[in-house]
Amino acid sequence: MDKPPEMFDRDFEWSELSRFALHEGPGATLGVVSGRRRQGKTYLLDALAHATDGFMFTATETTEADALRQFGVALATYVGEPTPFRFTGWDEAISRLMRIESGRPTTTVIDEFPFLARTSPALPSVIQRALDPTAQRSNAPIRLLLCGSALSFMGSLLAGNAPLRGRAGLELVVPTLDFRLAAQFWGIDDAHTAVLTNAIVGGTPAYRREFVQDDVPAGPEDFDSWVVRAVLNPARPLFREARYLLAEEPDLRDTALYHSVLGAIADGNATRGGIANYLARRSTDLAHPLGVLEDIGMVTHELDAFRRNRSTYRIAEPLITFYHAVMRPVWGDLERPSRAPAMWERAKRVFLARVVGPHFERLCREWVRWHASPETCGGFVTRVASGTVNDPPARSSHEVDVAAFGRNSEGGEVLLAIGEAKWHEVMGVEHVRRLEHIRDLLRTRAEAVDAVRLLCFGGNGFTDELRRRAVSDESVQLVDVSRLYRGE
Repeated sequence: MDKPPEMFDRDFEWSELSRFALHEGPGATLGVVSGRRRQGKTYLLDALAHATDGFMFTATETTEADALRQFGVALATYVGEPTPFRFTGWDEAISRLMRIESGRPTTTVIDEFPFLARTSPALPSVIQRALDPTAQRSNAPIRLLLCGSALSFMGSLLAGNAPLRGRAGLELVVPTLDFRLAAQFWGIDDAHTAVLTNAIVGGTPAYRREFVQDDVPAGPEDFDSWVVRAVLNPARPLFREARYLLAEEPDLRDTALYHSVLGAIADGNATRGGIANYLARRSTDLAHPLGVLEDIGMVTHELDAFRRNRSTYRIAEPLITFYHAVMRPVWGDLERPSRAPAMWERAKRVFLARVVGPHFERLCREWVRWHASPETCGGFVTRVASGTVNDPPARSSHEVDVAAFGRNSEGGEVLLAIGEAKWHEVMGVEHVRRLEHIRDLLRTRAEAVDAVRLLCFGGNGFTDELRRRAVSDESVQLVDVSRLYRGE
């Protein structure tokens, strides 16, 4: 099927959904679609249902009896019955769904599936029974898609000993747009403005359309005004979105604790011990909340590039970082619209240091992993991380923003490149000397290649001396913001 012309990107997702929906095999098949909220899952599935003349039911938070009533009304309307179906249980409802006869494969979508499963825990087992070989004899060629944003729940549907394990022909995760696609989606041509905007809204499509109604920063000179009118404006939905993201997660009970953990990470405390000290708690007390936040996709747990016994936590949603670093400390003032311009002027330094700086480092790691050429990194990159390198003679350690790894001819992992990212500094030869010193420390390790590349990521440019050094030494690579968005 042709993708709807108004749909941005999502070529892979549309192709897989089309293949699943148009599969000509007999009997019913199952697919699972998941992803974080606001990524356009419902938009994709609604477009698929319309394109295939299929059935789509969006569940709500309600009782089992009311959900069955709503489902019966929607299904009866779809099949042309004059009166609603009155189902006594989900066995009966799913059985009737599987018998929709249209002479062709029929797309059927149940959106917000976790709402139904929460009040009817046996529903996955009911669907599993409807897909059994015995039941398939009476099934029509239904292409059933279950969709939800509760990542931990949706991930468990097909895992381990779950009833639906091994039953699905599609398991599709709809991701956020990467930083390059996000800039195209927002229509931002200036690379610096694209970085600043991405540091607040990330790659979530809904934040441009529904949340700011296509209000886009016109350029560097308009960015501050855009933040005040679109992000710090209590009349815009984006203003309270960071709070709602946690409130909407069914697995979170004590949201105050989770907000505190996120606040600690946003303040620069990336290790479990650092978070525990910030919150005046024991490190062991944080195992559960950090695990839950990781399960629902709010934080990522990343191993140190050089010390496998060390790891860091990072917030996955930029808007959450922005909220905790900039908005939460002055929330009372921001609720009065007249105070927003003054609050933003005072917060810009914090924004650049705690939000943009770490976000720029993350974009640089993404660029090395997915966009940089093998010539830039000295080989094909298979893993990118940040890390800490011990310096025993100096009795200190060095932070490495970017460490790129590849594979040698024997299949072993080797270090290809190390890099430093500076957003608001003009990078000079002193930054290369620091990287050279770290490279010398790493050369004692068997896993480092002979010519480790040195990558300088400069948000504010480079000195002429450093540019001349890069021309004469191919192991030194300079990556400015324009190259980050348009080069390899």
